Amino acid sequence: MYRFTPGLTLGFHGCDESIRDAVVNGSKMLNYSRNKYDWLGSGIYFWENDYERALDFAQNHPAKTIRQPTVLGAVIDPGYCLNLVNTMDRRLILDSYSIYKQHLSGIHNKMDLRKLDYRVIENLHNMRQSLNQLPFESIRSAFTEGPELYPGAGFREKDHIQLCIRNPNCIKAFFIPRLEVEWPPVNKPS
Repeated sequence: MYRFTPGLTLGFHGCDESIRDAVVNGSKMLNYSRNKYDWLGSGIYFWENDYERALDFAQNHPAKTIRQPTVLGAVIDPGYCLNLVNTMDRRLILDSYSIYKQHLSGIHNKMDLRKLDYRVIENLHNMRQSLNQLPFESIRSAFTEGPELYPGAGFREKDHIQLCIRNPNCIKAFFIPRLEVEWPPVNKPS
């Protein structure tokens, strides 16, 4: 009943300027990420309401393939969302893990955690499909990342909420984010 996430949210995707421009003008669509280390499984990834984190990712991309780092904005309706900040949805992931673990007999213990998360989430999607259940259109989760914000903090420098969009129809529009203007305006002497 509460899986349909109400309202729209903004997502930001770090990429090369040429990709951003092609997506905004409609000549290209973002590709699904299908890497085995993608935490939230296969889909199109966005930083939720975090332009700066998306830009940081583009500027420091691990593969160093982004020549002109920039950010693509998107208006997103998460739709039928697997929301991992929700207790009920975390239970689904735990159930998926329990079933997945039975089929591996110990192999998962040697697996990188991101790869394990990817496989557990993909297993959940496959289980739902085999039971003819409504597929999740998006996945949302909070991540703790980076060094402590200050000594003893529970916050990290790169904490974020990430969205993985499986149904591209959840993306309602793309845009080039504008920079903020000074507010309130400063009265300058004439």
